[in-house]
Amino acid sequence: MMKRVHRQPGFTLIELLLAISILAIIAVLGWRGLDSIIRSRSTLTAGMEQTRGLQLAFAQMQSDCENLADSALLQSRAFMQAENDRITLVRMVMGENQPTRLQVVSYRVVGGVLTRRESLATRELTQLDNLWQAALADTDSSMAAVALQSGVQGMATRFWIPGASTGNAGWRAAAGVSTAGAAGSANLPTGLEVSMTQQGQEIPMVKSFLLGAL
Repeated sequence: MMKRVHRQPGFTLIELLLAISILAIIAVLGWRGLDSIIRSRSTLTAGMEQTRGLQLAFAQMQSDCENLADSALLQSRAFMQAENDRITLVRMVMGENQPTRLQVVSYRVVGGVLTRRESLATRELTQLDNLWQAALADTDSSMAAVALQSGVQGMATRFWIPGASTGNAGWRAAAGVSTAGAAGSANLPTGLEVSMTQQGQEIPMVKSFLLGAL
């Protein structure tokens, strides 16, 4: 009599290969999705860090503008000079139990890095003139540069001119505006607009400041 052979249940080689192929495809798709999430998170984190750095830089600029020296104190000298990628200003330094002194502060964008430098504080206008010229020419070795933010593509500036006497108030390119003149003059700027563009972005961050108590 012939004996009936009973097969043990299991998977064939083709079924195993098919299952392994499906698992491999799922693993690749999952890895790509995870990698995309990680890359997006890294890009978002870097963008947030850049934005936070620019906000801190704007906060420092606001402090300098709030303490800007006026024309009366400077005896009609220029208190600020601004152009693309450069801002130079004179601010008041008021320490506890100390007389008010004057200090030259400069902001520069060089090689994609926004830096801030400040001179020694002085009460002598003659010495202030020398510090001002040295800051404009970038020849003052005593002004150590402090990096505020990297990855800055450029900085643009505009002044707000009241135009009370002419009725032509508005924003004007800072490079064409003089900040020297008698205190209270209607032609002196009372506001500064700074636009900074981060590398890799098209829309700049814009901040406007009141210029002291002009």
